[in-house]
Amino acid sequence: MGELPEELAKGVVCLECETSPEAAAAGVGGTCRVYVVGTAHVSQESCDQVKAVINYLKPQAVFLELCASRIAILTPQNLEVPTMNEMIDMWKKKKMNTFGILYSWFLAKVASQLEVLPGAEFRVAFEEARSYGGKVILGDRPVQITLRRTWGKMSLWHRTKFLYYIIFQSIFLPSPEELNKMLKDMDDVDMLTLVIQEMSKAFPSLMETLLHERDMYMSSKLLKVAREHSSVVAVVGKGHVSGIKKNWQQPIQVRALLELPVAKQGPSKLKMLASIGALSGVIIASGVYIWGRK
Repeated sequence: MGELPEELAKGVVCLECETSPEAAAAGVGGTCRVYVVGTAHVSQESCDQVKAVINYLKPQAVFLELCASRIAILTPQNLEVPTMNEMIDMWKKKKMNTFGILYSWFLAKVASQLEVLPGAEFRVAFEEARSYGGKVILGDRPVQITLRRTWGKMSLWHRTKFLYYIIFQSIFLPSPEELNKMLKDMDDVDMLTLVIQEMSKAFPSLMETLLHERDMYMSSKLLKVAREHSSVVAVVGKGHVSGIKKNWQQPIQVRALLELPVAKQGPSKLKMLASIGALSGVIIASGVYIWGRK
């Protein structure tokens, strides 16, 4: 796999490792070169770069910052923000915890402002790999584990405070023009990481579970993939690139990163009130937002 031309190399980090003895015996080269492409997550420019890099290198494997439960992102979708009824239905059916529902809602709001489908760069990478028979590997930690570990590290007060924080921030999102300018100004961070960094000022544990733990998990998973192939392109958010590089070929306790927190014992009525309060907040906030647009 050759070197990237300068116009394609922006935001791309190259890593290397020795292939496994089994892979070498099967005819895979002794060294694997991994190109980690950092994207902005909600940027057409990032989609174009991902397509160009994969088309140029045609790697054996394409590694994506996705898990199996998010595989639907790889199929064409309409850009829709979940309705209140849909969110309540997800909550009743326990498809996600309250944090996951409102966090996803907030990210969809940001993406709708930019009119770029969430995960568009992953769809582009998937389609480009399929065009020449490349292998596609989903390498992120299961999202439900990430959300449960994040939620489990918060006190009841922080959970309630966090939910209202997300609602408030979603009402006062910057304009599409301002968001696009922010994307152009971001050299080493993606939109999702920027959101996490901002929220972590009030909720420090978010950086640990939503960013640093996933950096370690993906770095370990990517290394495992690289040892079985001669060439790999990894497509991840810009905010993960430095963490993946930092943890490259380091001893990582993956099992510990997959452990679920022990459910905290507490007054169930209080938890119910907190959840009801959060959902009520969404209803109030949505009403204010709609009224303000009239």
